[in-house]
Amino acid sequence: MNKKLQDKLRTLPHNPGVYFHKSKSGEVIYVGKAAVLKNRVRQYFQSKREMDVKTLALVAEIEDTDWIETESEIDALFLESEMVKRYKPRFNILLRDDKSQIYIRIDMQSEWPTVSFTRNPTDDGADYHGPYYNGYAIKKALRYLRRVFPYYTQPPKHNARPTLDAHIGLDPHGLTSDEYKKELRKLVKYFKGGRKELARTIERDMKSAAKSHDFERAARLRNRLRDLAELQRRIMFGDREFLDISKDKALAGLQYLFSMDKTPVRIEAYDISHTGGVNVVASMVAFTNGVSNRSEYRKFKTSERNDDTANIKETLLRRLSERNLKKWGNPDLIIIDGGVGQLSAAIEAQSESGTSFPIVSIAKREEEIIVHSDKSNVDVTNLVSCSDYIVHSKNGYLTVNLHPGQIKSDGHSANLRGGHQTHKYSDIVKLIQRIRDESHRFAISYHSTIARKKQTASELDKIPGIGPSTRHKLIRTFGSLRAVKLATHEQIVTAIGKSKADKLKPYL
Repeated sequence: MNKKLQDKLRTLPHNPGVYFHKSKSGEVIYVGKAAVLKNRVRQYFQSKREMDVKTLALVAEIEDTDWIETESEIDALFLESEMVKRYKPRFNILLRDDKSQIYIRIDMQSEWPTVSFTRNPTDDGADYHGPYYNGYAIKKALRYLRRVFPYYTQPPKHNARPTLDAHIGLDPHGLTSDEYKKELRKLVKYFKGGRKELARTIERDMKSAAKSHDFERAARLRNRLRDLAELQRRIMFGDREFLDISKDKALAGLQYLFSMDKTPVRIEAYDISHTGGVNVVASMVAFTNGVSNRSEYRKFKTSERNDDTANIKETLLRRLSERNLKKWGNPDLIIIDGGVGQLSAAIEAQSESGTSFPIVSIAKREEEIIVHSDKSNVDVTNLVSCSDYIVHSKNGYLTVNLHPGQIKSDGHSANLRGGHQTHKYSDIVKLIQRIRDESHRFAISYHSTIARKKQTASELDKIPGIGPSTRHKLIRTFGSLRAVKLATHEQIVTAIGKSKADKLKPYL
């Protein structure tokens, strides 16, 4: 990699977008999309050990890289397709010849056009948009866009009752054929990169409807504008964009350090959160190829006790049950937030469940990695060879400091200060910290939600025989719990009946 490109890569943004790899002659040789441009583009210039021959050939030709930022992953998805059609980069064919292209088909000649997908466009008079190379992402994008621009997937039947899709706003029920086609053209305009212009048009129509006192239409347009803005937060490819390129440098380092047979694709991390043994919860976060995979996160309510080790064991027993292994898949590496006690409890859970996944922990105080030489299902040969990093060994547990000379700045912060700026294993430390911190954040968030709900729970919730509908009726009738307490027994009988009023009386 030349110096100019090296400096340029430092300015990569953290936003979604489309990137262009160029050869020495300035030819665009590859176009790709990214959820996070900085993460994605820099991967091409990290460890090449896991790259296939075609990717290595691409990287060898890259002389320069440019990019275009987009507001959302959906925008990046459609822009990538347009740029591939414009530049026809040779490596887009070479690197994707194992995938057939997918097209969006809209038969605008029909009275009621439908939107569908095909891999074999034909000369049938329909409009075809594409090609797109990521079938999973394009289908997901169309599901989200259908909420903004409702469309039919099958022609509607004449005088038929509204379908479920119509009731939830996915079918354009109630429109004439011409009105429906007008809405479909807006969808096509979005494909072609006209999101901002569409938003301005919808906003203008909304204000116009409000001025003419057509508030119902104005409300529909407001909701459409909101749904259009919501698309910016939708994850279209996320971790999947990392599946066809070299693995992260930190992941390759983890594979070496723990002498693993393969790069740890799925890493799970666990943490416990509670307040003095009350509202105890556990979190499980999953990282796929070093990237947070939020759809795979899980949260657990555990026994109400002030015992983190017991709760870690309970959580791992549930996670490693046969049912959940089949449902959620197998982890390549498990990370526990805690010290020897928590790791020991997790190892016990794994032993009782009859599984044998690599499992380690990271201690909060000094950010040291703890691993058992026999029971962690990790070959510690390479770890032990790093004798400078071993802090101590006791009862088979190795405590390893991969950042000698550096100390933690504070709390759960991933920052380390002092000593040299980087170490041989800095990338590994940062990855493990990032995963651990995410498990801590997720656990705290869930714990706070539960605690807040309990704080605002009504005393009526605790009364046996008084269900939600009765509670709502009481509050609706009297206005507040205090007013219920001040009401006479006869007034309560009138509101909810004698039987329930008699159940309520002892508690008031």
